[in-house]
Amino acid sequence: MRSFVAVLALSLAAASCSPACAAQLTVFAASSLTDAFTEIGQNFDARTGNKTVFQFAGSQALRTQLEQGAGADVFASANAAQFDPLMKAGRAAAGQTFARNRLTVIAPKNSVAVRTLADLARPGVRLVLADQAVPVGSATRTALALIAKAGTYGRDFDQRVLKNMVSEEPNVRQVAVKIQLGQGDAAIVYVSDVTPALKKEVRTIGLPTRFNPLVSYPIGTLTASKNPAAARAFVAYVLSAEGQRVLNRWGFVGTR
Repeated sequence: MRSFVAVLALSLAAASCSPACAAQLTVFAASSLTDAFTEIGQNFDARTGNKTVFQFAGSQALRTQLEQGAGADVFASANAAQFDPLMKAGRAAAGQTFARNRLTVIAPKNSVAVRTLADLARPGVRLVLADQAVPVGSATRTALALIAKAGTYGRDFDQRVLKNMVSEEPNVRQVAVKIQLGQGDAAIVYVSDVTPALKKEVRTIGLPTRFNPLVSYPIGTLTASKNPAAARAFVAYVLSAEGQRVLNRWGFVGTR
């Protein structure tokens, strides 16, 4: 722990400078990180004098942009499947797990269409999910398959649930918006996406832990970074106790 604190201090010191030499840092981050990373960025900039700019989107979309040459300094993905190919191609340093997440079902607070997990398979329910290429969409389908395999609601539970899907979204925040707008009876999102604002409008239905494994989020610097010292300092700050506290407040399971 002492060595990590020392490295963090050195990294922040190296990234700190006067306004005249402040670095602009571009961070590509999964859409589920929007609130937490916005706060982390503000704190980091206040400490270092740098200016951090975020690009939030589905991890799969961000990966594609980076593979096509988009300029960025740090990539924070919602799963390893979208991060590891960049590392193997030499575009990113080895990723470090900085947060974990779980799934939850959300439904409009005043709706009675979905009250239990079993209701997701009831004919006529309008279900909104993320596309299966999106980390949360992939995790959702894994969870549904695990529930079906257990047989509690029938071995075809996942198939019946997916038949109710009326919309596939490109990122998890778009999934949540659909429910806010009344365009679905239920959706599956990350726990961290049930923000204080969303909590006022939805009910949550938890998934049993055995069907809901933790999803790990990796972060790493990009080899084409124009500000490698600041990029390393940002990663170190996210992994620090301060950064982890922010992530915990926004519903993530930290690494500490």
